[in-house]
Amino acid sequence: MKKFIISIDQGTTSSRVILFDIKAKIVFKSQFEFKQYFPKNGWVEHDPKEIWSTTIKALKKVIKKASRLNGKIISIGITNQRETTIMWDKRTGKPVYNAIVWQDRRTQKYCNLLKSKNYENNFRKKTGLFIDPYFSATKIKWIINNIPQTKSLIKSNNLLFGTVDTFLIWKLTNGKQHLTDATNASRTMLYNINNNKWDNEIIKKLKIPMNILPKVKNSIDDFGFTDTKITGKKIPIFAVLGDQQAAAVGQACFEKGSIKSTYGTGAFVIMNTGSSKIHSKNKLLTTICYRLNGKNTYALEGSIFIAGAGVQWLRDKIKLINNAYETETIAKSTKTNNGVYVVPAFSGIGAPYWRSDARGLITGLTRDSDWKTLVRATVESVAYQSYDLFRSMSKDGLKPKIIKIDGGMVANNWFSQFLSDIIDLQVIRPKVLETTALGVAVFAGYKSGVFKSLKEITSLWKKDRDFKPKISKANRNNLIKGWNLAIKRTLV
Repeated sequence: MKKFIISIDQGTTSSRVILFDIKAKIVFKSQFEFKQYFPKNGWVEHDPKEIWSTTIKALKKVIKKASRLNGKIISIGITNQRETTIMWDKRTGKPVYNAIVWQDRRTQKYCNLLKSKNYENNFRKKTGLFIDPYFSATKIKWIINNIPQTKSLIKSNNLLFGTVDTFLIWKLTNGKQHLTDATNASRTMLYNINNNKWDNEIIKKLKIPMNILPKVKNSIDDFGFTDTKITGKKIPIFAVLGDQQAAAVGQACFEKGSIKSTYGTGAFVIMNTGSSKIHSKNKLLTTICYRLNGKNTYALEGSIFIAGAGVQWLRDKIKLINNAYETETIAKSTKTNNGVYVVPAFSGIGAPYWRSDARGLITGLTRDSDWKTLVRATVESVAYQSYDLFRSMSKDGLKPKIIKIDGGMVANNWFSQFLSDIIDLQVIRPKVLETTALGVAVFAGYKSGVFKSLKEITSLWKKDRDFKPKISKANRNNLIKGWNLAIKRTLV
């Protein structure tokens, strides 16, 4: 009988479930998009019921496929959009409010208040994070303060909080398990990454009840079994990772100094820093890359809020394109950006600026500017934002030579080459672009005994293509000069 591993990859715009064989090759994939809600300026929400319905629909389809192939599913791994906050009634499983998405900026004033009390340095030493609406803590606080039923649920000990992984585990196990892993916990701004515990001091300062928080486990661990009423089969959940950490695992970034950059809805650079926590002097985040057997491997991270989401904006909001694949042909058809820059600060701007009040800007428009220029400039913006992150790393004394790239955007050869040109580094694209799903699948396989070591997992990684810088230094400097001017105008 064939053996399979399932990866649940619950993302910002869609829920994907992928069936891997025990050689870590994709056998089958099911994916469903779900609605994005923008109730007010700067607010971003998902319906938790849609997150669940799309996930379980895709999962059942994959389980059915495995049965048709005469296969046995030996384990499940879950990877998820991080920081997104869901709170629900323990008795009914009913969410008390929509999921507040990582991109949401509604708690900006509250974050400013916390900063005015000089909490940031203390919070950062403990959590590795800045005080920002991006993280879960202030989203939890907003729901408690603004949704009346939470008060009575807290009193009766029936309110639960979770990032998306926790919510899915709870649903899959039919309410038996309220768990998360260290990587997701490290993105809440409530978790002390030094002692691996929810931080009492921060929780008291924010007046968040400790009993609503899930138990934190290793990234490879026993997260319970799916309930037969839910999935038809009892399947162990053996691995959980936040999506960017999962991509680092999928890219086999196990060596200290290895680095990956994922270009999905947002874009995220993660550098493995081993057992050392590096506190950036240039506004990068210190986070947990993964935790095995109670031991943290740390990472330095740069977060870009809008990458593929900018392409989605071109498609859905201003309707310049029909699908993301068109952007490559359109960008190639224009020789230059004609001095046009798009700063896609649709929900603030992340590292290294951390300005939640910033909003999007287009500069350099002339009578000669056309829709193709705007498409190109939007795609280019992701490379320029990456340049800002790598410049920050360089200022921190970290100078990578090679970057492994992944995510939907890097299927675009033009973008991958332009990225290499702008950051002035060799970038390598793997054969499997689904590195997020792959990462949690190989960890689930590790726990199942399919893979015996990180070294064996590393041997599974295969290169598709590399891209090396081709443009002149003068041309690069001119392009970056235009971007710096656009950023300056955005931050005024």
